Amino acid sequence: MKRRVAAAIDEAASVLEEVARDIEREPELGFKEHKTAAKVERYLTALGLTPETGLAFTGVKARAQGGRPGPTVAILSELDAVGTPDSPKADPLTGAAHTCGHFLQMTTMLAAATGLMEAGILPELCGDVVFFAVPAEEYVEIEYRRRLLEEGKLHYLCGKDELIYEGHFDDIDMAMMMHSQGNMPQKAVAIGQSSNGFLVKLVRYVGKTAHAANAPHEGINALNAACLGIMGINALRETFQEKDVVRVHPIITKGGDLVNSVPADVRMELYVRAASMEAIEGTHKRVEAALRAGGAAVGAETRVETIPGMLPLRCCGALNDLFTANVTMLAPGTEIVDAGHFSASTDMGDLSHIMPAIHPFIGGADGSLHTKDFRVTDFAAAVLTPAKAFAGMVVDLLMEDAVRARRILAEYKPLMTKEAYVAKLDSYFAAD
Repeated sequence: MKRRVAAAIDEAASVLEEVARDIEREPELGFKEHKTAAKVERYLTALGLTPETGLAFTGVKARAQGGRPGPTVAILSELDAVGTPDSPKADPLTGAAHTCGHFLQMTTMLAAATGLMEAGILPELCGDVVFFAVPAEEYVEIEYRRRLLEEGKLHYLCGKDELIYEGHFDDIDMAMMMHSQGNMPQKAVAIGQSSNGFLVKLVRYVGKTAHAANAPHEGINALNAACLGIMGINALRETFQEKDVVRVHPIITKGGDLVNSVPADVRMELYVRAASMEAIEGTHKRVEAALRAGGAAVGAETRVETIPGMLPLRCCGALNDLFTANVTMLAPGTEIVDAGHFSASTDMGDLSHIMPAIHPFIGGADGSLHTKDFRVTDFAAAVLTPAKAFAGMVVDLLMEDAVRARRILAEYKPLMTKEAYVAKLDSYFAAD
């Protein structure tokens, strides 16, 4: 069955490559991916599926039924691009470009769907397969998303978070998704184990304006408060433990209004990242104390808003092993790399807290992610290899009364129930 699936993917290779180019040509930012979603919908419909659309604004979900009832396995991809205005492939109006490789993710999902549908093997499987293109993995345009939240159109600011909240993963038992690996032009896959999660802090220092030359003593300098807050964070860095992989990175989004006036309105954004929820919770409180100390030092008012970001990724070892075995079988000669822990974040981490999930990194692309230098070097390695592996995993998981899928689900201990997950994220919303 796997050989038939792989052959169907190979037969569609040229069509899939054009699909990838077409998606890459029209990059869209999160919760705005209408053109991209329409392309995914058309492709899945042409395979004989009936996609649901408009999930969390733009999500596209299609279910392929097996011959008998059983577990449901999802293959995911992400619809959104990221801001890279200096990329030659960027949208000139928005600066969006597919420099995170999500166009390759989408094509991988569509290739796996092609193999499973065209090979005609679904009647022999026990369970269903869901092909799910999800919005807004990149955590960008925070103010835009906060407006959607205030208008009651969103509950969370990331795509998978929102889809979990809305119940669109309630009928799925396990999930898999790949991600392109930057600076890995060769035929290789990197098996990731875990990642950092993060919280977002939006900070505003309110001081008192005055003439910067004639009467600075009459003002309260909010920019000085921000600088002291950053210095306070830097003073904490020596206390961060290596095992926690803490990253705190602020930017000043507004430094004042006029150079001739004492800055009275200064604003910052920052992420507090770490490898575990315990480390995130312990660190973000100390970071907030440092930020408030900056305001207290000069007499400025300090306002801090906390927003949930992404939870740390925890990959399912059994699914990782199955992915590796299928790469070895269906794409011989592919280098297998242990990616271990990575310090960036993905909202696949949120999903991995409530169901078995994996997030391998795939070669066939060079240049760093999120930069103008990112480019595909080997389409077969970047797309066809993971597509064959995912489709092969579906066969392994759902054949013979889905014994493998049932065993994984029986042995898996979720880090959170959906209810606990929603309560945890809601608890992070805080402002004063």
